[in-house]
Amino acid sequence: MGRRSSVVRLGWAYARHQLRRRFRESLPAHAQEVLTAYAGDGLQPLTLNERGRLPAVSRCINCGLCALVVKRVGGVRVADLPAAYLRDYTQLPAAATDLEGGDPGTHALLSAAAVCPVSVPLAEVAAAVRRLGASQREEGA
Repeated sequence: MGRRSSVVRLGWAYARHQLRRRFRESLPAHAQEVLTAYAGDGLQPLTLNERGRLPAVSRCINCGLCALVVKRVGGVRVADLPAAYLRDYTQLPAAATDLEGGDPGTHALLSAAAVCPVSVPLAEVAAAVRRLGASQREEGA
């Protein structure tokens, strides 16, 4: 009896799935449609260079060695830059604001990246966050 009830439940689940599919709006098919649909979230495409560097940014293991060399960039602990700020694109305007003030400069970020055991390009991450955050602020204004 238990097997039959699970088969019936599976049948009902599939029927609900088919019904939802019938009335679901079609997804955007082209890149511009996607950008338009998510414009309110401030999502912007990465440049080719940023896209090429994304695997290197994603390698961050949160060891904190970079923070020993350069404690903060503005209000951001350097070790949190690749791990947190490049993940949630809707938070980039706030992240870009956090990067303002007290910038140790590109040389300091290059020094911090030099001690990184997985070679995260910190200066490029900071530049990408600033660019994407600024473009979202301009669109929101």
